[in-house]
Amino acid sequence: MPLSRLMVHQFRNIKACDMSLSSGFNFLIGPNGSGKTSVLEAVYMLGHGRSFRSSVTGRVIQNEAPELFVHGKFLNSDQFEVPIGINKQRDGSTEVKIGGQSGQKLAQLAQVMPLQLIHPDGFELLTDGPKQRRAFIDWGVFHTEPQFYDVWMRFRRLNKQRNALLKTATTYRELSFWDKELSVLAELIDHWRGDYITQLTQVAKPICSNFLPEFDITLKYYRGWEKETDYQTLLERSFDRDCALGYTFSGPNKADLRIKVNSTPVEDVLSRGQLKLMVCALRVAQGQHLTSLTGKQCIYLIDDFASELDSARRKRLAVCLKETGAQVFVSSITEGQISDMRGSDSKLFHVEHGAVEQG
Repeated sequence: MPLSRLMVHQFRNIKACDMSLSSGFNFLIGPNGSGKTSVLEAVYMLGHGRSFRSSVTGRVIQNEAPELFVHGKFLNSDQFEVPIGINKQRDGSTEVKIGGQSGQKLAQLAQVMPLQLIHPDGFELLTDGPKQRRAFIDWGVFHTEPQFYDVWMRFRRLNKQRNALLKTATTYRELSFWDKELSVLAELIDHWRGDYITQLTQVAKPICSNFLPEFDITLKYYRGWEKETDYQTLLERSFDRDCALGYTFSGPNKADLRIKVNSTPVEDVLSRGQLKLMVCALRVAQGQHLTSLTGKQCIYLIDDFASELDSARRKRLAVCLKETGAQVFVSSITEGQISDMRGSDSKLFHVEHGAVEQG
């Protein structure tokens, strides 16, 4: 479901731009600080309802402007243009419109426009703690299991209530009622996540082998508590420890994706360039898996394409992205860095001082 048009107003250093887009590759060329990453950030906000660079809305709205707008039109499965837009105020309020209907939820943006972001710090997916890898898993489950979002939100609310009760409870009986439902939700989330990683591994392995043929890469899902124990039994056994900590120590909120290269953690083996290729492989695999299951195409956002990648690796990634048939936005400092990706289905935009012009 590619974007056919993008309109941005008062977003960082972009006062206004209106871009007619290619359904294939869209290249943003300009020096550092020109605003090319801001264009990617605007697309990301249109699909996620937030920035990938700042959680503070006031930092994204231009200068002293009271609000920002990001509007677009995407092609649905019937090839009709559907309007989509988000407006954010400095007071933090947000309005989302899809198909001309206001009052839509942020989660609906994500359903309409699945996005994958690859940026210079993206290898933190592999080297940082499990939070980002959980988000990686849950992106896939969210897009392939319709009930996941509601179940996960319900689990988080109940878990928060349980943590509050742990601070005052003197016996496990005070928590047992909550734990029954919490356990049902936890087991369901675990089942969906485990199935997803099993399926994704089959897609990711050949892509990883193509990008990094010298390594044997394995993905292993860890659900957040002992494999042999059902969750309700674990909660009862862990009551004293959880009371002492003041929160629930184990559960789906502790899940992780353990990624190894030749049986060794990736951060101990791969260089920064190899880590970036690994992240690219995983992101592309997610997009391809989504398309195979739902027919939806991902939109890929690649910030600073040449960062950490030599020409051979850039060419490998370019070929793989072309084969997906998906819409891709790429930012780069020079046209030479993206020469291998250009084709008849691409458009090039020059960005300078927040102004965007088609080349």
